Amino acid sequence: MTVTEVLRRFNRTYTQRIGVLEESFLGTGRPLAVSRLLFEIGSAGAVGVRELRELLDLDSGHLSRMLRRLEDDGLVATTVDGADRRRRLVSLTTAGQQAYDDLERRSDERASSLMAPLTPRQQERLADALATADLLVRAATVRLRQVGDDDPVAREATRRYVAELDDRFPAGFDPGPLAPEPDATWVVATSDGRPVAHGGLRPVPGRDDTAEIKRMWVDAGWRGAGLGTRMLRHLESLAREQGYRRVVLDTNGTLTGAIEMYERAGYARIDRYNDNPYAEAFFEKELSSAS
Repeated sequence: MTVTEVLRRFNRTYTQRIGVLEESFLGTGRPLAVSRLLFEIGSAGAVGVRELRELLDLDSGHLSRMLRRLEDDGLVATTVDGADRRRRLVSLTTAGQQAYDDLERRSDERASSLMAPLTPRQQERLADALATADLLVRAATVRLRQVGDDDPVAREATRRYVAELDDRFPAGFDPGPLAPEPDATWVVATSDGRPVAHGGLRPVPGRDDTAEIKRMWVDAGWRGAGLGTRMLRHLESLAREQGYRRVVLDTNGTLTGAIEMYERAGYARIDRYNDNPYAEAFFEKELSSAS
């Protein structure tokens, strides 16, 4: 079977086995979509309506209808955020917490019953296979979008990028305040409303035909799924669209995985082209219409 056929077959099998087709998911009296919304609210404690919309990739109308049902059932309450009155927060009521706990119990019981006929070795194989499938499906459906460097998701990605380099570099990493770059293009990849990859593109002073790729970062839990390569190709495509003929980048020698990715992508080592004190390896790639 092809990959598409395998995925469709798995979807049919899995949705039937976990009760997605039932009007009352796991016997809760609520369909799966509403139960999922209850789960996300309960997991977060208190969460903004906008964050819920991005997390579940729902339009405003659909989300509002599901929230209204949970409110009518007395399970959630919506309030105005005291720190930002434009933001609405959703949290569980006491009854909602009880419903959340019941949903968790039922979900655990269903998962346990599905796994029970398998041997420990089979359960381990299934867990490994599902973890790999989950990562690859998420990577295939991740959203890449251009953002300003003041976008909250972009700021979070940059904060995590700086923190990781500070942890990995032998002497730490302290770039100081990162000033706005109005000529730069920033791209963030999000999954479930959270940043999982980030990168930027900016002009190189004095080289009108060359752009520099900056702040390439992929969440550690997503490495091995090809997301770094996808982000790199996306930035190269943006560079071509903006009229650049080549791209350059720098990195630290500690980041061996990144260096291997650049070399696989056709980047060639060049001499130092900037005064970045943390950079130890420098690369360049000519951009053609087919690259």
